[in-house]
Amino acid sequence: MKFSTSKMMALLGLASMQFSSVFAATVKIMPLGDSITGNPGCWRATLYNGLVAAGGAYADIDMVGTLDNSGHCGVPFDGGNEGHGGYLATGIADQNQLVPWLAATNPDIVMMMLGTNDVWSAKSPATITTAFSKLVDQMRANNPKMKILVAQILPMTPSGCNDCNDRVRAFNAVLPDWATSKGTADSPITVVDHFSGINTSTDTGDGVHPNESGSTKIANKWYPYLKDAIDAVRFSNGVPTTSKTATATATPPPSTTNTNTPTSTATQPSSPYVPTYGQCGGKNHTGGKTCTWGVSCVYINEWYSQCIPN
Repeated sequence: MKFSTSKMMALLGLASMQFSSVFAATVKIMPLGDSITGNPGCWRATLYNGLVAAGGAYADIDMVGTLDNSGHCGVPFDGGNEGHGGYLATGIADQNQLVPWLAATNPDIVMMMLGTNDVWSAKSPATITTAFSKLVDQMRANNPKMKILVAQILPMTPSGCNDCNDRVRAFNAVLPDWATSKGTADSPITVVDHFSGINTSTDTGDGVHPNESGSTKIANKWYPYLKDAIDAVRFSNGVPTTSKTATATATPPPSTTNTNTPTSTATQPSSPYVPTYGQCGGKNHTGGKTCTWGVSCVYINEWYSQCIPN
């Protein structure tokens, strides 16, 4: 079949427009949580501005939510969020509060940092993960390809709750297996360790809520995983990407010498190399410094470097 020059140019132009439309599709990200996320949750400002500074696809993002506190952190940033102070994951699930938040914003990625108030209220890990499963089902009803990041929550040592941190450890310990069982190929769940490396004496103001130092650590923990999730969304939309996203797997938490390290039943690798997403450097780090094949040790901050896929 022969095409005239004008027809060929028209087809090429249409293909270019379609590719540009896919490539330019803004990725929508919902930060979902309690007061640690939303009041004021200035780790979101650090995270957002870090992604924008990375440029390219990472700058073409929209932080979404029915709340907005973009004027509360002293720097310009996209403040959309669903960080509701005092809320429990179990309460959000029982009252179906997430459904209208999703309908109003239609995110591609949800970053969920919930469970602190549930643990504080002595909810069992099984009860909380049951609520998490319902929330994940609601996310996928809104978007079957939802990419979901779930935080292992920060350590907690509030006044009057001597066993709160033990409850946090117990809750965090069940999340990797829950994520593996609940994840799907189209909608993977990635567990992000926000427990390790946080000192409630120096990184929080009250044993619970992060100060500036804690907020910086939270942003740094989210950063590589959120970049991978953005790549995964764009890949599923037909845009080539250099990142490879694992399906339905929980990423291993970085090692640390901090006394707040959560317990884990995972078998430690016998390899002398640091595994993907393991800690490979940082002040006071005494573990391995050579990453396994195909990943590089990336500086995050003075306390933490991590093995990130090339």
